[in-house]
Amino acid sequence: MAFSEATQTILKAKAKKGLTFAQIAEAAGCSEVFCTAAIYGQQTLSPEQAKVVADLLNLPVEAENDLKSIPFRGTNFSVPPTDPTIYRLYEIVLVYGDTIKALIHEKFGDGIMSAIDFRMDLDKKEDPHGDRVVITLNGKFLKYKTF
Repeated sequence: MAFSEATQTILKAKAKKGLTFAQIAEAAGCSEVFCTAAIYGQQTLSPEQAKVVADLLNLPVEAENDLKSIPFRGTNFSVPPTDPTIYRLYEIVLVYGDTIKALIHEKFGDGIMSAIDFRMDLDKKEDPHGDRVVITLNGKFLKYKTF
């Protein structure tokens, strides 16, 4: 994975301060997932949010500017991904993609789930048989238009 210089600077500052993504997001006033995506160069923070993060982490102006610039999304890794965690998510789509598509169409009709009007949450659920990763994808349904 090739991360920008700004992302590397932000992650080093985060580690130096001993902060979590949740703490940074709370300070910025946005969700943990959205803030983390912005730090990794995949979302755009508002100028106010970028300033809060920059001040919190003592970031240089270049890193602050990257947080509020429009990103080239999806460019951090190759397809198929090689990182095991990211590959497992890719594998889920490969194995269950047809099922997800069929169920969306059966329940909603001909359309797609938006990745723009979208929210994702990630939680940890403790379980005596091994902790569980709970990922909730919540996207607006967009019906295909007929002409």
